[in-house]
Amino acid sequence: MNCRHCRAPLELTLIDLGTAPPSNAYLTEARLHAPEKWFPLRVLVCTSCWLAQTEDFTQADELFDADYAYFSGFSSTWLAHAERYVRDMVARFDLTTKSRVVEVAANDGYLLQYVAGLGIPCLGVEPTASTAAAARAKGLEIVEEFFGTRTARALVERGIRADLTAANNVLAHVPDIGDFAAGFALLLQPAGVATFEFPHLARMIAENQFDTIYHEHFSYLSLTAVQSIFAANGLAIFDVELLPTHGGSLRVYAQRADSDRRTVEARVDEVLEGEARAGLLDAGAYRGFQARAERAKDDLLRFLLDAKREKKRVAAYGAAAKGNTFLNYAGVRADLVPFVVDRNPAKQGKFLPGSRIPIVDEDCLRAEKPEYVLILPWNLRAEVMEQLAYVRAWGGRFVVAVPSLEVR
Repeated sequence: MNCRHCRAPLELTLIDLGTAPPSNAYLTEARLHAPEKWFPLRVLVCTSCWLAQTEDFTQADELFDADYAYFSGFSSTWLAHAERYVRDMVARFDLTTKSRVVEVAANDGYLLQYVAGLGIPCLGVEPTASTAAAARAKGLEIVEEFFGTRTARALVERGIRADLTAANNVLAHVPDIGDFAAGFALLLQPAGVATFEFPHLARMIAENQFDTIYHEHFSYLSLTAVQSIFAANGLAIFDVELLPTHGGSLRVYAQRADSDRRTVEARVDEVLEGEARAGLLDAGAYRGFQARAERAKDDLLRFLLDAKREKKRVAAYGAAAKGNTFLNYAGVRADLVPFVVDRNPAKQGKFLPGSRIPIVDEDCLRAEKPEYVLILPWNLRAEVMEQLAYVRAWGGRFVVAVPSLEVR
């Protein structure tokens, strides 16, 4: 396999998680009686441009289909983050009712609802029918397509150009990352700004966040790699922020490469230098990740087996993609975790891919009163523990397994 950016041969392995089904391919009752597709789940690192990337086995349209069940709007923490983003961008870039905002990967309208609420013209691009329908129900205009240069040109031909584009947690999800970036260069106004948020590779490695690896994530990104990709596709980075979201993310600000409207902030060099100090430009930094993932897997299995032996029940919370990665890597099935609770009605009544653990609503948690609740989306642990505080009333405790096992 060659690097999807610079085309150099890939020889350095970051991690091999065996095989797994796509992490958001939730099963219906009927599909329990049919075989599932499992694909190798291995991440390689390009030692030329330092882009970490999943070995290619699946196509985007297989992963983001009409039944796609990830809805951003079910997390109050994420909604607050989106509302704060809109407020900050409006203030920083003087957006008005004469501006236009385009969000790529608009999902269920979780972010654009706040833009529309300010009377700023906006449009979303979202390829999954389920979430696009939810966004339209909020009164938002949605183009139901995958984004790239073709979609960008079609929008420009309609007279649509963006003063601001938002792309949260999608840059890692695209197989042709160069064409994706080039689409923003086409879509932006000459003085427009593009923002991108994505989990930071440096944090993923340092904090053992191996469960953020799944087939929908084609790339695992550092600022070093993103700067190279953007420069090759008509974008220039002028600022970056470190964010706490998703276990540690970057928000990158870019403008068209043919625009010199904004000077480059010192934070860009600071983050690049920090990545160099962390060893991300050296193959040695990527070794050892596999062993740490294996320790976390072994610790969770030991805990679950001990709980079963002691006749204590462990329920899971959050039918999240990262949880599916971990459960399938560890080989956990319903004999160890009998059910997982999720607030999203689109997931309730279905089953996790691979492990086939049933997904239920919170009423089941209250009725069963398990001794432990395993929080699979560990990045939302504070929100979940507050939401499920009533578990303490029957002596229940919370468990997280990343970066290491912790029982609270």
